[in-house]
Amino acid sequence: MFKTIGLWFAMNAAIMIVITIVFAILEHFFGISLDVNGTNYISIWIYSAVIWFSGSFFSLMISKWMAKRAYDMTFITEQNEWELDEKQRIVYTTVLSLAKQHWIKTPEVGIYNDAEPNAFATGPSKNNSLVAVSTGLLSSMDKNAIEWVVAHEMAHVLNWDMVTMTLLQWVLNTFVIFWARVLANIFDSATDGKFGTLGYYAVNILLQIVFWVLASVISNKFSRYREYKADAGSAKFVWKEKMIAWLQALKNMQNMASSDSWNMAAMQISTKKRGWIMALFSTHPDLDDRIKALEELRV
Repeated sequence: MFKTIGLWFAMNAAIMIVITIVFAILEHFFGISLDVNGTNYISIWIYSAVIWFSGSFFSLMISKWMAKRAYDMTFITEQNEWELDEKQRIVYTTVLSLAKQHWIKTPEVGIYNDAEPNAFATGPSKNNSLVAVSTGLLSSMDKNAIEWVVAHEMAHVLNWDMVTMTLLQWVLNTFVIFWARVLANIFDSATDGKFGTLGYYAVNILLQIVFWVLASVISNKFSRYREYKADAGSAKFVWKEKMIAWLQALKNMQNMASSDSWNMAAMQISTKKRGWIMALFSTHPDLDDRIKALEELRV
């Protein structure tokens, strides 16, 4: 836990350093001085775009590095493949086969210790990615299910899902920061500034929270869409009938795989039916919806 917290602080410190450097370059070399607390909306827009571009894409660039340090992984390579048991070999051969079929550099393949059945894919590009599965997944699933899960993660890699989610988050967060500051300025002007600096920042923060909640609904809807796409992509490699059978079996599992570590997990196994409010903020569809989508899928 302390290691994870330390990595989080280190990442955010690095992001702030990058942002500071970018703003210094804009002002020194291009003469762009950002009056982000005034009514210069061009400056506010540049500030909003730069700060989230720097943060989002720096996080993407170091996502694989972060994953390796957040989890104690054993990596599978061509050199140690002969040491693997049957299930571990399926993980590696599925990644290798799909990478060769789609002419990409084979992602790194890792096994990490976790009792929960989980898997994730991360990395800044198709040719610089990581696919990892937990020991809990290997112990709780048979060979066919493991093949499907790994194919699902590889579909995320092949669909550029990590990059597209980063782009979407950048755009949404830019709008959140920009409109919160614009409306806070309007509030400050309409009240003749009688609430002072404290009032301005209070309104600004409140609006950021509200807009962030709305942005999360949009982001999570797209995230659920990409899960359907990943299921469809893996169905081209694994018979969809096998996938449907295992999704049905997963409904009976009592454990839930978690995706809260750095938002890197690409597949969250949830056996509980969510209410409509929880569904809006869920990054993954309910199993029943995934099963229905696969049943209607033509492969």
